[in-house]
Amino acid sequence: MIRIYNTLTRKKEDFIPLEEGKVRMYVCGPTVYNFIHIGNARPMIVFDTVRRYMEHKGYQVNFVSNFTDVDDKIIKKALEEGVPAEEISKRYIEECKKDMEGMNIMPATTHPLATQEIDGMIDMIAALIDKGYAYAVNGTVYYRTRRFAEYGKLSHKNLDDLQGGNRSLLVSGEEEKEDPLDFVLWKPKKEGEPYWVSPWGEGRPGWHIECSVMSKKYLGEQIDIHGGGEDLVFPHHENEIAQSEACSGCEFARYWMHNAFLNIDNKKMSKSLGNFFTVREISEKYDLQILRFFMLNAHYRSPLNFSADLMEASKNALERILTAVDNLYFLSEHTSVAEMTAEEAKKAEEAKRYEQAFDASMDDDFNTADAIAAVFDLVKYANTCAKEESSKAFLDTLRKRIQDLCGILGIITEKKAELLDEEVEHMIEERQAARKAKDFARADEIRGLLLEKGIILEDTREGVKWKRA
Repeated sequence: MIRIYNTLTRKKEDFIPLEEGKVRMYVCGPTVYNFIHIGNARPMIVFDTVRRYMEHKGYQVNFVSNFTDVDDKIIKKALEEGVPAEEISKRYIEECKKDMEGMNIMPATTHPLATQEIDGMIDMIAALIDKGYAYAVNGTVYYRTRRFAEYGKLSHKNLDDLQGGNRSLLVSGEEEKEDPLDFVLWKPKKEGEPYWVSPWGEGRPGWHIECSVMSKKYLGEQIDIHGGGEDLVFPHHENEIAQSEACSGCEFARYWMHNAFLNIDNKKMSKSLGNFFTVREISEKYDLQILRFFMLNAHYRSPLNFSADLMEASKNALERILTAVDNLYFLSEHTSVAEMTAEEAKKAEEAKRYEQAFDASMDDDFNTADAIAAVFDLVKYANTCAKEESSKAFLDTLRKRIQDLCGILGIITEKKAELLDEEVEHMIEERQAARKAKDFARADEIRGLLLEKGIILEDTREGVKWKRA
């Protein structure tokens, strides 16, 4: 039985799906105005692993994760570059997908875009107005927060406390609101911004309504799991509950899962501190499999500290697993014994205890740190048992066990074939020729291909320099 820590109840609960054998899961995706940063990467890796484990346990998972492709930050970037907002969002959705592929994150069942779901948002806002949960003033539509009796049940915040002392928690207030705690569902357009036509005038939706609508459309009015970073608990997820449950009259999500923050060298990540890293920047120093492995070495609800030393330690630890798999491949290819002996069959049976330890860790609120420890115990066991005289059947069984467990964690165990120096030089020459011909798309493609193979290019005055990551 899988047990999940539910933010809503603040305790671990047995996972019982709404529909037997199926899991409906929604995870808030990134706002696409730039390359994703490693803070964005954590929920992506965490909930991809949750999904993989659910599938390993036999569930059919409908996994929905959106792209927020209309937002103040996207509009700001578009104005800076003098291009339409759509161009910015399309560009960075593609870049995000490249990074996700590098981290071995499975594509969602559906990746909805906010801008393609505006009609549904207008319908939901209209329904909230009809039910008395929302009101329009001068082209803006607000949600009546106090009308929803259970507001604050996820974040465990009291409305009167929000109203009283802590003004920083209030949703930014204009004078036209009935109550300072009311939040925006629809806002009127500003000059030069993208907009849509609605019954309340030309404008665009508020952020919170987007996820309520996309979740309902692709998963139904009730879902099993809603996930995201802990920074989304309030106000975003709190507001989602208020909107969705006021509309449907039923519980929105059964289980709420939130991953903890990522710090950099024990400090909060911020551009002002100069410790802000994109996934793309990390990929220039490390294979993104190492980033994934590093993230899974901590429990998702524990704060995670990122540092160069910890990444190096993760690189070395992952290498131990890859080397063990490589060694088992090598021994299997070179052994002359085909079938398992009785003693090997007994040892293969004994190895199952590591799989059981892995499953027990993952069943306990997806404890990937302990699950990885079980993988290392299996690797150690395999290294001890595997000999030149071992049978192919035994060696392949051990290897498959390691690979299967790593696969559940999304860790690829095959070592990447390294490019020879002359192959690298040839590709650099081809890239230079493409740049000379102003075929920058091809030049970028070659740079990307080299990066995938762990080759980092640096354009200098003396020419192109390269090194292995």
